[in-house]
Amino acid sequence: MVTITRLFDDYSEAEQAVRDLEAQGIPHSDLSVISSNADERHGVYERTDENDVAEGLGRGAVGGAIIGGGAGLLAGLGMLAIPGIGPIVAAGWLAATAVGAGVGAAGGAAAGGIIGALIEGGHSEEEAHIYSEGVRRGGTIVSVRVNDGRVTEVEEILRRHHGVDADARGRAYRETGWSSFDENAPPYTREEIAAERERYRGRDI
Repeated sequence: MVTITRLFDDYSEAEQAVRDLEAQGIPHSDLSVISSNADERHGVYERTDENDVAEGLGRGAVGGAIIGGGAGLLAGLGMLAIPGIGPIVAAGWLAATAVGAGVGAAGGAAAGGIIGALIEGGHSEEEAHIYSEGVRRGGTIVSVRVNDGRVTEVEEILRRHHGVDADARGRAYRETGWSSFDENAPPYTREEIAAERERYRGRDI
């Protein structure tokens, strides 16, 4: 199996990419999405005693209430907060791996859990840092596990919906002096995320 991950600046484009992948027969068990919820698009995360550990991992969701609707992977979307990134929504194998590595008494997933899950899935450490930084900056990552014979097909679906790879976005980040994801850095504000999305609008980087 090969893991293909792309970063989307617009959640709705990531969402459509997931639906197109499902329509082409990619199993839910081989799909994953992790998205910033700093703009509270999916509601507000409020930690309680009931959601301080991951729930619903059997169906691919993570921490707190299940907020997805309908069918498919996105029906299992769950909400939690991550140090250095802030609130996110997530579902699927990558999310389950990350949360399993990072859930503790304080609740939520350690940022290292996402990086570790990406590395475990076949990405380099550098790629894992770039994708984690992308989520911190308001983005969404979609990860797909496929056989070699379907790589081109999956890459085309992700490209069609403006998913960018780690090499392209990493170059852009480094131009601003960035070097690696820092879980101790403050999460981006709504205003910073809006500016970040505008910076890359219409650009394939």
